[in-house]
Amino acid sequence: MNYDIIIIGAGPAGLSFARSLAKTDLNILMIEKSSIDQLSQPAPDGREIALTHLSVKLMKELGAWSHIPPEVISPIKKAKVLNGNSSYFLNFGNDNSSLEALGYLVPNYHIRQALYDVVKIIDNVEIMTDVSVTDVQPGCISLSNGNNLQASLIVAADSRFSNSRRKMGIPASMHDFSRVAIVSRMEHEKSHNQTAFECFHYGRTLAILPMTGKMSSVVITVSADVADSILNMTEEQFNIDVEQQFKSRLGSMKLIGKRYSYPLVAVHANRFVAERFALIGDAAVGMHPVTAHGFNLGLRGQNTLAKEIKDAISKNKDIGSMQLLSKYDRKHQSITKPLYFGTNKIVELFTNDTLPAKVVRSVTLRFANHFAPIKRMITNKLTEKDEKGYLPFIKL
Repeated sequence: MNYDIIIIGAGPAGLSFARSLAKTDLNILMIEKSSIDQLSQPAPDGREIALTHLSVKLMKELGAWSHIPPEVISPIKKAKVLNGNSSYFLNFGNDNSSLEALGYLVPNYHIRQALYDVVKIIDNVEIMTDVSVTDVQPGCISLSNGNNLQASLIVAADSRFSNSRRKMGIPASMHDFSRVAIVSRMEHEKSHNQTAFECFHYGRTLAILPMTGKMSSVVITVSADVADSILNMTEEQFNIDVEQQFKSRLGSMKLIGKRYSYPLVAVHANRFVAERFALIGDAAVGMHPVTAHGFNLGLRGQNTLAKEIKDAISKNKDIGSMQLLSKYDRKHQSITKPLYFGTNKIVELFTNDTLPAKVVRSVTLRFANHFAPIKRMITNKLTEKDEKGYLPFIKL
């Protein structure tokens, strides 16, 4: 059977891309290996997504923002970066009164639910679940159920470990940090005042992200060889450990629900396109979470590709042409490359516990805090918004 576009993967990137093309006459098929129940009713996974202003704008344009319960949306009004045992911190948010928030924290499963809800009602989008892609060729895929399908364009959104990317011969730069992120929700005695904390301790990183009420998302990043010792702590031990690591800034802290763990591996495809084939979402670039740009880049990338496709439709041009795909590749690469490699350098510096690195870390934070242009540039990149509105491109 022939389609205009086949999307491999019905995660947030794939769903948002399908929704971006809802008002076209394109015949679109989504392939998802999970069940329809898992797709339509995603379970909590511990991950909270920090959305930039641009991402919120795009979510509103997709019609998905109104499907997220307002009570689970938490604005991040300030952010503080701490280094080691020093009480000194790099501060963001206080010097820009015109900015309502640096970003907005939303549970990942609510985002997935909202995007599915706006896609399931689209007439030109078909979702096929419980099936996986076994082979990909230009304009053609083979499925685990034995079917072969053709399309003018195949778009892969099947994770940072994309099998489709490999099948199409696209190499990728991969950085295994040999670290694990342990995420959980915790209640605390004191108010966080909508402030996010990133604490680069020696041997571990602790992020405290403000949720609604007196609750925060806690992200502990440690070497893979010690992750199990934290995961296996009793609740009481875990509560005391986090409270001590955070120096009781929020008073007593209590674990709410489960602890989840995720290995940290960053990936950037060397190119995002091939013949009648394109990558979006984590299949294109999977970020280390420290700068919170992973989901935001995925949302932005699908929007860029969708705009190129709609422009081609308006001019009666081939939606799978290499000319169109190369334009998408150039645009998205110019945004993702600096962020990807820059983020990896930040992680390398702030997880290096040698004496020279500690000195550089301290000097870097103090310089950024007292040099207004640098601080403003970092804020703009974190929020994807400046004084004139939404940033069209991110360049370092």
